[in-house]
Amino acid sequence: MNRPADRFKVKPLCLAVFAGLLVQAPAFAQSDDDEVMDEVVATGTRLKGTATAVLEERKNQAFVADILGAEQISRTGDSDAASALRRVTGLTLVDGKFIYVRGLGERYSSTQLNGAIVPTPDPTRNVIPLDLFPADIIESMSVQKSYSPSMPASFGGGNVDIRLKSIPSEMIFNVSGSLGTNTENSGDALGYAGGDDDWFGRDDGTRAVPGVIQDRWDSRNFLDNLDQATAVSLLREVNRDYGPNSESVDPDIGLNMSIGNSFDLEGKWRAGFFATAGYDAGTRVSEEYELNQSNRITSDTGEVRIIRDEFFDITSTERSIKWSNLVTVGIDYDSKHRIDYSFIALNDTRDEISESVGPTQNISISENNSIVRDIDVVYEERSLYTNQIRGTHTFPEWNFMGFDWQYSLGRSARYAPGGVEARFTYNDANEDGVIDAAERAGNVALLDAQTAMRYSFQDLDDRLENWGYNFTIPHMYDRWEMEFKLGASFVSTDRVAESRRFDVNTLAFNDRSLLAGDNLGAILSNQVLDTAEFSTSANRAIIRDTTIAGDDYVAARKIDAYYVEADFFYDNKWRVTGGVRWEDFRQAVAPLDPRTNQFDLTNEDAETAEERLSELAFQEDALYPALALTYFLTEEHQFRLSYGETVVRPDLREVSSATYLDPLTDFPISGTPGLKTTAIKNYDFRWEWYRDGGNNVSVGVFYKDMDSPIEAVQSPAQDGPPLIKMANAETGEVYGVEIEFLQGLDFIGEGIWDNIFASGNVTLSDSEIVLDTQSIVEQTKVSAAITNTTRRLTGHSEYVVNFQLGFDSDNGEHTASLVYNVFGDRILIPGIDGNDDNFEQPFHSLDAVYKFFPDFNTTLTFKLQNILDEQKEIKFEGVDRQIETRGTGASVSFKYEF
Repeated sequence: MNRPADRFKVKPLCLAVFAGLLVQAPAFAQSDDDEVMDEVVATGTRLKGTATAVLEERKNQAFVADILGAEQISRTGDSDAASALRRVTGLTLVDGKFIYVRGLGERYSSTQLNGAIVPTPDPTRNVIPLDLFPADIIESMSVQKSYSPSMPASFGGGNVDIRLKSIPSEMIFNVSGSLGTNTENSGDALGYAGGDDDWFGRDDGTRAVPGVIQDRWDSRNFLDNLDQATAVSLLREVNRDYGPNSESVDPDIGLNMSIGNSFDLEGKWRAGFFATAGYDAGTRVSEEYELNQSNRITSDTGEVRIIRDEFFDITSTERSIKWSNLVTVGIDYDSKHRIDYSFIALNDTRDEISESVGPTQNISISENNSIVRDIDVVYEERSLYTNQIRGTHTFPEWNFMGFDWQYSLGRSARYAPGGVEARFTYNDANEDGVIDAAERAGNVALLDAQTAMRYSFQDLDDRLENWGYNFTIPHMYDRWEMEFKLGASFVSTDRVAESRRFDVNTLAFNDRSLLAGDNLGAILSNQVLDTAEFSTSANRAIIRDTTIAGDDYVAARKIDAYYVEADFFYDNKWRVTGGVRWEDFRQAVAPLDPRTNQFDLTNEDAETAEERLSELAFQEDALYPALALTYFLTEEHQFRLSYGETVVRPDLREVSSATYLDPLTDFPISGTPGLKTTAIKNYDFRWEWYRDGGNNVSVGVFYKDMDSPIEAVQSPAQDGPPLIKMANAETGEVYGVEIEFLQGLDFIGEGIWDNIFASGNVTLSDSEIVLDTQSIVEQTKVSAAITNTTRRLTGHSEYVVNFQLGFDSDNGEHTASLVYNVFGDRILIPGIDGNDDNFEQPFHSLDAVYKFFPDFNTTLTFKLQNILDEQKEIKFEGVDRQIETRGTGASVSFKYEF
């Protein structure tokens, strides 16, 4: 497949009908917040300045929010937005990419970049993976946990706003570099021959589909019913050099450079710029053990088949390349009018090869001496390009009325060429379930089957346009301070996704001995293909297309929103903030049959074509109110109470009945026509105590009541992975308490205690979701053997703990932090067929960061991560279902300020 810019060829008729569905479906000064933050940093000491720099912004928020600053991120040593956000109260990290806020899954959270919505490269979700944003470009992150009308109404757990670094007030220029390793990376690791541009995270065409096959796909001439000669000639064009090989592991490296300045122009004009570029290359080697669950299946003929209770022994090597670019230019007039333009380019490339050895998942009792070796290669390039222009204007002559506006145009892409799956078989002569060196050397062959290998090629292109404006009108009367806000936001998203796959059928070989060996490139070399004799049977072509209807889709979404909000201060004691937002939401998703490029309409209940087309569109409009009350007991104490009504809508593909393979899990997934949105009522109460020296403590409680929460349910499968269907549960709720603190330890005594502080947070919560099996069957039209119809929400942890112990020397040359994070067990895979839920076990993360400042310009940083050498563990009914090593990481970095 070609790269995103030129790869998609969709018939105009499809797009025209699709568009119709949407229409028919009902100083160079920084911002005020940055000024406050800079002032706090300038007047504080390094001791707690890194943890208190953002408290003033949080204190002044009308709604419950947590703020994480760049210095705090640097202090904990986190490398991207996702890993940094797990330090925030009540947030947990899932799969290294997605944030769960207060136990609610990633669908219940929204992400903005500089206040604007951005597209996602994820093929099956509306949310953006947060590991895409490196820490080096982040100024701060705001996590608003209570809803306000100026935010998108698609709000469940919270809204994450990633604020990027902006124009400095004076000249800065710095460079930095880092080296790192991991205890799992010692010795050689699994690898394969890639392309010449892999160092930059770009495939040079080595993995891409050959042009001759791409031409056939473009002309709708798929690889079906090929004659053997044509099939062999096509396979010759495909890259087969996937090893696997044994390779040395390079150290992790990182490079970054930043430059910026601002300067006076004629009159009252001032201009500035900021630019930063970063590059990171890393390797993660891991060992994994995976259990296949046990089931007994009896066929119509009485044959008994067993899914074995055995482990797969898995070794994997994942190489990642990340690079980022941020350029911002701006101009300011008299500190009253400012316009900024930013360009953001991010790329994250993942290249993973894994080897799994163990019994086959489905074998008959008589075949219990067979051991398989699976080779899997996953390569994907995720990228995000965004242009943003923002303006802020203050009019003193009109009672200091404010007007701000923004326009953002972003494009994200996922380019995944050459995913490969291959299966070898061993003869377990000793029948002990273990392959020793002798057995491995003399008895291995590529699986003799119709699907000995599978190639997959996937592309996604997502374009999002977002623009909006806000008016702010202040007014004072007697002891009242009032501010009225009104604004609008408009979002338009277009997505095109394409997936192709074909299998290699080794039954085509007349001489099966040619399949012996353990290297894919050698077994299927050109020499072998040129000399082998092949079957002439019609159904034994060496390659066959396995692309299915629904693998392609086009989608679009439009959101028109308007809001009004009022903020009242009375006598510096009471603050009341409230308003309402109206949103008109329209979404259409058209699954396509790749072979015809026509709609794949599979709703069997629909009687007419119009009814089938109606399943593609989703539309709703509603009002979403919010109200917040703050009482200032003293200058140090304040109480917050808030209420808001929000919604969580189905993702792009969840309202279409077409079945597709999730490109991330290979599980078959089918949406559900008529899937309803989830209505949420949000309640928050928090007490905050801001004490001298930056010490503070807060205690909050929250409750969320959900109507018709959207859940993924499994339909039992006789062979292979179960079918995943989307359905509405009956009800759901989540509630809990959050405690946060920052405290200097000087109260213990003088001396060293003056230089140490402790900070942390604890969240204790519970959740419940109620599913009705009959209702789910009626919605999805498939069986749903759900084990626990009342359980915790998927991904919810009953406790989350963060703790940091910090040290700063009197002379300012040394800082050190010991950082701890743990979450309680959480359901990853709900149980079916009487089997219990699968729980991910607590992961005790302990990291240490030490910084040395030998002079004003130089910083040396040493990091240790996962000091306790914790492993990722998933348990099933008290038995280990999956164990994956993570290792202990160590790195050193150097930064110089010119």
